[in-house]
Formats: sequence, C-alpha cells, structure tokens
Amino acid sequence: MRVALTRAVPRSLARCELTHLARSPIDVALAARQHAAYEGALRAAGCTVVRIPPEPDLPDSVFVEDTAVVLDEVAVIARPGAPSRRAETASTAAALGHYRRLVTIEEPGTLDGGDVLVGGQTVFVGVGARSNADGVRQLACHLAPFGYDVRGVEVAGCLHLKSAATRVSDSAVLVNPSFVDPRVFEPMEAVSVAPEEPSAANALLVGGVLIYSPAYPRTLGILQRRGAQVILVDLGELAKAEGALTCCSLVFES
Repeated sequence: MRVALTRAVPRSLARCELTHLARSPIDVALAARQHAAYEGALRAAGCTVVRIPPEPDLPDSVFVEDTAVVLDEVAVIARPGAPSRRAETASTAAALGHYRRLVTIEEPGTLDGGDVLVGGQTVFVGVGARSNADGVRQLACHLAPFGYDVRGVEVAGCLHLKSAATRVSDSAVLVNPSFVDPRVFEPMEAVSVAPEEPSAANALLVGGVLIYSPAYPRTLGILQRRGAQVILVDLGELAKAEGALTCCSLVFES
C-alpha cells in the first residue's frame, strides 16, 4: 500500500516563515480547498491519504515533508533549520512510528526534508538556508548501513533543493540550472525547466504519475512531450508561503 501522510492547513498560515518571498495576504480558506484537491490528486495517483494531527498554531505545519525523510528501511526525523518549525516533528514521529523504525537528526545538525532528493541508492541533500553540513553528516551515518550514498549539494537562490530539482521519472530529474548544477545528478538525465519559469522545478512523482502545477505551462509542455502522465493541482495560496507540491506530503510504501 502506498501511503501519503498529510497535515491540514493551519489557521496561522499567514505567519509562516519566509526566506525568498515578500509577505503577501494568504486566503487560508482557499489554501485549504487547494490542499483538499491536492489530497484528491494523491488518491488518484494510488495513495492512501493519512492525515496526521493538525498543528493549528504552527504556521508551516502543512509542509509536512520537511519534518522527516522516509526510506524503505528507516524514517529519519528531521531537525528543521527554522527553530519555529522544530515542534512539528513530534507528531510526525508518532505517525511514522507505525510504519518505520525511527532515527533522528540531533543538534547541531539541521535538516529539512525538502532538501533531500532520493535517486535510487544516492541521496542528494541541499546545503543552504535550512540544512547544514552536520545534518548531511548525520543523515549519511544513519543511512550507511543500508548502502546509501549521501551527497551534499550546493543550492543557491531558492529555499530547498526540491525547489531546484525533483525526480520526474526513475532516471530523470527536472532542474533549474540557475539554482543547482545539473551535473551533480549524473548519471540521471537532467531536464531543464523553461527559462522563463524559474520556480517550475518542483514536481511530485508518485508511482508513474506526476503531480504538477498549472502555473508553469511551458515546463508542463516539456514534461508532456516526454510522455509524462500528469495530474494538475493549483497550490497558489500555499506558494505564497514558499510551499510547493512535494512539501505537502510524505509518500512511501507501507
């Protein structure tokens, strides 16, 4: 069974952390409706959606991906780089404990799940605003017994590695080359976003289906010409909180 853990949009979303965007008004009710459509897309892609307990007073808590990294063998509970987000991890750990053995990132390490891209036995970790070198080192220690090669990746101009690159097939990565050097993902193929759509590199691969935003029509065309099966989901209100498609779920096989 393929599980997608999600968490409800909090009433406090407008107080979210922001690094690269100016603060703008967020319609929380609309964000909740868009999030519900996102959960519908996850179900359409074959997931059983499991909502973990809401955190109404934690503004970024809908972005559940940042609280953990889930692999077949283990779940790593993250230590988010933003101190305001560290209280989010306890409820994620409680939920994931039903599915996986748990290990944790400890101080002084920081790690956001949005910085972690898994390609087979290679795990790429963006080092930047939210994840540091010690977080990468600890993740490598946790995953070494299972044969994973963990590599730190320099990222610039965006919040997380998955703002710069995401998998769009077993062998290809969608990349904004202005944010991350595509060569770090070799031997996977790097597919560049349309240059006029710098935020278009975030796609959620679920099985053989891509969940993607309609906000980037030129990059969408590139993906469709490559034969991608796409489900479109608009998360425009969550994007104002620097959220994207991968941010809002933890997807794994139970």
